Amino acid sequence: MVLSISGFLLYRRIRFVRQAILLGKQESRNDQPTTRWKTMALVALGQQKMFKRFVPAFFHLLIYVAFIVINLEVLEFMIDGITGSHRFFLPFIGGLYSVAINVFEFLAFATLLACVAFLVRRNVTKVPRLTMPELKGWPALDANLILIIEIVLMVAILTMNATDQLLAGRGVSGYHELGGLLFSKPLQPLFGGLSDTALFLTERIAWWFHIVGIMAFAVYVTYSKHLHIFLAFPTTWHSNLKPKGEIKNMEEVTREVNLMLGIQTGTPETPTGDVVGRFGAKDINDLSWINLMQSFACTECGRCTSECPANLTGKKLSPRKIMMDTRDRAEEVTRSLQSGGPGLDDGKSLLGNYITKEEINACTTCNACVEACPVNIDPLSIILELRRYAAMEESSSPAQWNAMFQNIETSFSPWKFAPSDRFRWADELKNKS
Repeated sequence: MVLSISGFLLYRRIRFVRQAILLGKQESRNDQPTTRWKTMALVALGQQKMFKRFVPAFFHLLIYVAFIVINLEVLEFMIDGITGSHRFFLPFIGGLYSVAINVFEFLAFATLLACVAFLVRRNVTKVPRLTMPELKGWPALDANLILIIEIVLMVAILTMNATDQLLAGRGVSGYHELGGLLFSKPLQPLFGGLSDTALFLTERIAWWFHIVGIMAFAVYVTYSKHLHIFLAFPTTWHSNLKPKGEIKNMEEVTREVNLMLGIQTGTPETPTGDVVGRFGAKDINDLSWINLMQSFACTECGRCTSECPANLTGKKLSPRKIMMDTRDRAEEVTRSLQSGGPGLDDGKSLLGNYITKEEINACTTCNACVEACPVNIDPLSIILELRRYAAMEESSSPAQWNAMFQNIETSFSPWKFAPSDRFRWADELKNKS
């Protein structure tokens, strides 16, 4: 029943996230498959970019390895629950079973320590990137809840094993002595004075707490920033493999320029009525589905914002907030659509109601945020699309920018002088030599 309920809730949430992501425009990034597999293996699975900051990376690695390996024990829990057995795998692997349980316990203890360390970093030492304005309220609570839940689940594992071995030592039917379990054995004196019945109840409560907790955790993760556990893999697969300094041209503008120059590029597209494509992005449906997927994959770690030169100099721009706002808008629209509401026609938009022009205009397009992200999320691509809309659809760029745009259009450079004078400075140098 627990599996059925959690499975149904997971299905509903996965369907919701999928619908939210598919609000974006189509974009294909399946070229260079070998490079993409390698990127996904190194960045998502190997956490290559995490180790630019060793201390948090080390603690994160402990939790990550524990998440993968301890799920093998969770599999046994589920089989035991379905079949009514106890320690289902024990007869099949014999003496190796005790070794495996010791490994699980070590990882459980390591996870417990890592979660305590992260709680201290967030709430005691207050690492600056973890205390910024966009993390107030639910984001901060979410981060702390996840850590506390993981601590409680790991304590449940150790409690279960400690009481299990006490029952086995007393010869209670159905329980098996596993030899010395290094991390749960120190807990045994805490329960040594309990009767067999009380021990049995404690062991069963810890078992049920862990299995129900894992199922609840799996559902909760899809609502939290920890969705990156799963979305990091498709996100890194769909990484932008082009050089960081290369800004994607707008296809509509490129096509018009080519037509003006008499350059034919493929088959001309057939106009469809009087519909004109939008320049840039005003709302989430103007972004690509990859942009929206990345917003759900954001870990809210703040590495992007801590490396952003605009943010470091006091500007309002925070690349992390850009991703969080994009996700929040996608969720708002999807909830509206699922309830029969107006969806995108609710009078709101990503640019204006969530993200301000002051934020996007502060961006220097330096790509520091993209380079810093541990799962290759690209906030810059969203910023550029929003800025293109402001410039080309609303003509609302700062006055200094408009002057620069005009100079580029007429003089082919940001400065207002004739193109024929562009290399005059070189002539002067030549004369001096």
